[in-house]
Amino acid sequence: MRVREFQELMHRLYFHRDSQRGVERTFEWLVEEVAELGDALKSGDKKALESEFADVFAWLASLANITNVNLEEAAANKYDGRCPKCFKIPCQCPF
Repeated sequence: MRVREFQELMHRLYFHRDSQRGVERTFEWLVEEVAELGDALKSGDKKALESEFADVFAWLASLANITNVNLEEAAANKYDGRCPKCFKIPCQCPF
C-alpha cells in the first residue's frame, strides 16, 4: 500500500469523526500516540512497536486529511531523494 492509499483509507474510515474533532484535538491524539511509541521503544517489545508505529502513522494521516495535506506529495516534494538541507545522499549535515 502506498502512502496515498493509506491516507485515503484513513479518510474513508475516520474523516467524518476526525473533522468533527478538529485539528487541535486530532493533533493531541497524535501526540499521545507518539508518547505511546516512546514507551514501546523503551520496552523493546516488537509487537508493541509495530502497533504504535501504525497508530502514529494513522493519526498523522488523519491530521493531514483534515488539514487537506497530501502526505505522499508533501514528503516527495520536500525530500526529493536527498537531504532537504545539505542536498546530499547520504546526509552530510552536522549533528
